Amino acid sequence: MHHQRLVVTGGVDTHGDVHVAAVLDPVGRVLATGSFPATTAGYRQLLSWLCRHGRVVQVGVEGTGSYGAGLARHLARHGVAVVEVNRPDRQARRRRGKSDTVDAIAAARAALSGDATATPKTGDGIVETIRSLQVARRSAVKARTQAGNQIRDLIVTAPDDLRAQLKGLNTVNRVAACARFRPGDYTDPTEGLRHALRHLARRWQALDVEITELDGALKMLTARANPALVAARGVGHEVAAALLVTAGDNPQRMQTEASFAALCGVSPIEASSGKTIRHRLNRGGDRRANNALWRIIMVRLQHDERTKAYVERRTAEGLSIREIIRCLKRAVAREMFRLLTNPPAVPNGADLRTARNTAGISLAVVAEQLGTWPTRISQLERGLQHDLDLATRYQTWLNTKIPAIAA
Repeated sequence: MHHQRLVVTGGVDTHGDVHVAAVLDPVGRVLATGSFPATTAGYRQLLSWLCRHGRVVQVGVEGTGSYGAGLARHLARHGVAVVEVNRPDRQARRRRGKSDTVDAIAAARAALSGDATATPKTGDGIVETIRSLQVARRSAVKARTQAGNQIRDLIVTAPDDLRAQLKGLNTVNRVAACARFRPGDYTDPTEGLRHALRHLARRWQALDVEITELDGALKMLTARANPALVAARGVGHEVAAALLVTAGDNPQRMQTEASFAALCGVSPIEASSGKTIRHRLNRGGDRRANNALWRIIMVRLQHDERTKAYVERRTAEGLSIREIIRCLKRAVAREMFRLLTNPPAVPNGADLRTARNTAGISLAVVAEQLGTWPTRISQLERGLQHDLDLATRYQTWLNTKIPAIAA
């Protein structure tokens, strides 16, 4: 009965084959330690072992995004609060030494003391699929670039007639020309070079097809996961995928927009001393999410009038373009946080098209009223383009126009 009333905290140091766990009482005393296999049966054994020592309030798990992902999901499914624990800093390891048991105890103490408070990603929804496809796409893009560079480099040392044949072509045309080669005997150096170029070119083409297929899947999945995010100005499927993966399947784990800004590495960090009061750039966080915010800003600097006006005003105040981009990143992070955690409803393009056809309104009339091209309206209706501002204005205009036509 005493153990059932006792409140305990667990900690786990995760590895590929074995997880080492520790359990602490409310004042931080070590009650027990143990090792369990990194399998479904091992997860059950670990949880049962923790519960034998008392009521488990939380478990600190190291590596919830790698070796500890399966354990974190298992604990969460059984109602156990899981917090993500970073590995101990090097200074502490130098003082106390390093072992799996020591790391498990440190993870439990980090959870008990409140030093570790981050909720891990659940990794059990559509965003996890997006993350997996992103990994495949990145490797395919890298391999395609490598193949294209190797073709270019081989041409540099090719015989004069072959080099003259391929010189001046862009990458796509160069690859197409090399893929059409019909080389002869391998023993001839020139023919052997043609064989190499053909193999590399066909590899490039196969990877290009693979990337196109992955892009199509990512466009569909990101639009399904968060239509409002994809419809925001400057957010394409690659940017949306990066932000969704950063937030995870449970974006509510980010309690404030400031925490999301810190996660993306766009929160200013105090660097004041004495009479000097200043902030410096945060170079931490998820760099892919940071790059996604930068790409949004680059698009808006070219096509968004409000962003252009902001840049002009801040430039007149004496800020450099680098400082302005830092400010814009923080503002965009605030906007993306709202879209990730509380996305608004986005008008459906197919519904807009049906309403327009029912009212007998042409694409040209809609485009003229909204100040855009009929092609953009058509792409919006068919789901080929996502634009939250345009879709919202389109729906508002239809809601005012259709009653007037009916009357």
